[in-house]
Amino acid sequence: MPVEHLIYIPGILLVGAAIGYVLGARAARAELERRKRERKK
Repeated sequence: MPVEHLIYIPGILLVGAAIGYVLGARAARAELERRKRERKK
């Protein structure tokens, strides 16, 4: 296994985890806001 794999594969996994975290946090915030608006009505 070339040395590049030791950098490339974990790097791609970290990028994927960061993107998933951002998208998940955004969805959670939107859901909380939607619930808050529902309770006010």
